[in-house]
Amino acid sequence: MIYRDGNGRELTEADLANATGTVNWSIAGKDDVPQKAQVLHQQARVAGGAGDYKMALNLLSQANKEAPDWPYPLYDAGFTFLLTGETNKALENYAAALRLAPRGFFTAITAVDTLKREKQGDLPPGTYKQFVQWEWMENPVEKKRAVESMIRQTPNFAPAYKELASLLDDDVASLQAIEKGLTHKPDAETRGFLLVNKSLILSRQDKKEQAVQILGDLILNPATPTDIEQIARSTLADISR
Repeated sequence: MIYRDGNGRELTEADLANATGTVNWSIAGKDDVPQKAQVLHQQARVAGGAGDYKMALNLLSQANKEAPDWPYPLYDAGFTFLLTGETNKALENYAAALRLAPRGFFTAITAVDTLKREKQGDLPPGTYKQFVQWEWMENPVEKKRAVESMIRQTPNFAPAYKELASLLDDDVASLQAIEKGLTHKPDAETRGFLLVNKSLILSRQDKKEQAVQILGDLILNPATPTDIEQIARSTLADISR
């Protein structure tokens, strides 16, 4: 046995044997998706990549009609509406994708949480759009500068601390960023990443028991997002060797 939680649920080596730490979102929920829907979705992604958002949204709508239980077209529609500045429609589509995949689909959990908070006035308009643009920043120095700027402007946005922690070389500074992020109402996805990264630091600090408890609780919690569970399983398998 590797871990037992307060409710007596256990994790063994066998439970972690096939942990990969990854989720292939491109096939998630794709069982029995009609070929026509897949073709329409791919065409929409090509159109969106070329900047033809109107065409992309039309194709995504068609794909959704062909496969109403497939979250991918709704998720991509949410992202496309985000790019066009139609945040209410972005929120509607991200939320619809999440209803089909309650334990997460790509970054839908963070998207819905952030856009709702923008709508409520808890976060400045455009916070989530700025956040997703960091993914395309290849220069770590520029990315760190952008993240630190957002933290100064929006200190209650937990995903920014998650990003900052991953950009810092010093474990002490990273742990400080993680702890700050955990105090600022993180969504389930962000909280999961913060806790996994905290466990890695604790493991390096020879605090393995604390690290195992964090990961074990994530894995055994049925509300943990799908990708976080897989990452936690893989991480626990690594530090238990």
